[in-house]
Amino acid sequence: MKLFSTLDLIALAFFILAWLGYHVALEWTQYGRGGLNSRMNAYRDVWMTRMLERDVRIVDTQIMASLQNGTAFFASTSLIAIGGALTLMRSTEDILAVAAALPFGIESSRALWELKTIGLAVIFAYAFFKFAWSYRLFNYVAILIGSMPPHRDRNKPSARHHATRTGKLCAAAGRHFNRGQRAFFFAIGYLGWFISPWLFMLATLSVVIVMWRRQFKSDALQAVMH
Repeated sequence: MKLFSTLDLIALAFFILAWLGYHVALEWTQYGRGGLNSRMNAYRDVWMTRMLERDVRIVDTQIMASLQNGTAFFASTSLIAIGGALTLMRSTEDILAVAAALPFGIESSRALWELKTIGLAVIFAYAFFKFAWSYRLFNYVAILIGSMPPHRDRNKPSARHHATRTGKLCAAAGRHFNRGQRAFFFAIGYLGWFISPWLFMLATLSVVIVMWRRQFKSDALQAVMH
């Protein structure tokens, strides 16, 4: 028995290509370097350089604690989302009846519904690994901040190199955090597949447009550019 219709396969391919295309455009192209994420990486370097100028670095440790707490929150949320996605598999028959009664809903087999649910759980699992690794990297950044040369050595090449190294590691932690959040956003688009392939593609396109506007056309970007 054929589980996926041609339209399902087209919608799934569109989803995967949209995710990969957005990822490549944002992180691997010159165009992406003008986005909000890349510009914030530059401010991370500024932060580490300015830290060398400060003798007391309590503010810096508070900022790191805030970054770690936010990442830990999303990692925990990912685990809850995985559990919720897997719980859907226990009530497949009831959910299928509700989905079929929706105005734009289509009938779906139990096997197809469960495969879709597993796919959603995989997305959240990917997000968890990204958030968990980001949290670990922020811990490493905290260690590098703790080993930052003292204020009196701020003009030494070794101190400047350490600040640059710390900024790069902080940027890597932020990059993985952003990938985890991106998975959450695309998971919202993926939910449309439970209703219909057409809604799946429309929701995916909407997610891409929203994320693109936030990166390249938002007031937040204008704020950091001026």
